[in-house]
Amino acid sequence: MIWIQRRAFILALGGAAAWPLAARAQQPTMPVIGFLRDAPLADATHLVASFRQGLKEAGFIEGQNVLIEYRSAEDQAHRLPALVADLIRQQVALIVGNTPSALAAKAATTTVPIVFVTGNDPVINGLIASLSRPGGNTTGVSFLSSASVTKRLELLRQFVPKPGAIAMLVDPSSNTPDTERELRDVQAAAHASGQELMVVEASSDRDIEAAFATFAQRAAVALFIASQPFFNSRRERVAALAVRHALPAAYSLREFTTAGGLMSYGTSITGAYQLGGIYAGRILKGERPADLPVQQSTKFEFVINLRTAKALGIDVPDRLLALADEVIE
Repeated sequence: MIWIQRRAFILALGGAAAWPLAARAQQPTMPVIGFLRDAPLADATHLVASFRQGLKEAGFIEGQNVLIEYRSAEDQAHRLPALVADLIRQQVALIVGNTPSALAAKAATTTVPIVFVTGNDPVINGLIASLSRPGGNTTGVSFLSSASVTKRLELLRQFVPKPGAIAMLVDPSSNTPDTERELRDVQAAAHASGQELMVVEASSDRDIEAAFATFAQRAAVALFIASQPFFNSRRERVAALAVRHALPAAYSLREFTTAGGLMSYGTSITGAYQLGGIYAGRILKGERPADLPVQQSTKFEFVINLRTAKALGIDVPDRLLALADEVIE
């Protein structure tokens, strides 16, 4: 069943990724990239497209001079070591992964190059020794999704039509130094504004449903979603529930807003994966990860979904529309 799901994802991506295995066997000299995620691949087609674009800019086109093997732990992080071992057995030229995947790869090999794309601090999480001199076999891109929490909360307040408590949804199963810092920053910002903050945990689909019931019972007036992969992979569900419960919600990634969320403020994850593709291409050409400083995505995007605002009965102030980098009508 896992193979069928993976195959369906590859077919959905189209092009060379759907080549039959026999055709691949005729290309023994073509380097292979392992593309690994702990979250479902079905939610990452836009990230794969951006990664491919970066590869293309570096001179590599999937199916012509490079192959990509896709793997996902399907939200079961304990499967990552076995998936990494499988890629290493296949002698991939390098492994590309998000934070949990890159950590699993780093624990398994000191020789296969690893390119991470992370919304966290890669030094704090132990992926590298320093941003300028990564050392070892690991480098990548950091888009620091938790770095914009104070500004995101400030923007959210301007969408809220009435005073009251702000809820924060967090995933306790992916507790990292960055998520702990994000929670502290949100708590400090809420305290400084004299606003109550209720923190509710969710690490499963059932938990998410229960969390929104709690928000309703405790009369929350707005919702802040933690910058964690679990919620990103369920962005359509979370955004729909926020609208159903009439909760203005703020997210860290543009993908939430295009999926129906009210607003997002943060760095671009698609841009980060494009940079990751460029780094993968440079490594395939012979550069060493230890010599490639970690790239940091510094462009912040403020996106508003006017359709969602209308559904929530919110009249978005002109000053916010003027500030927005993108308005979805």
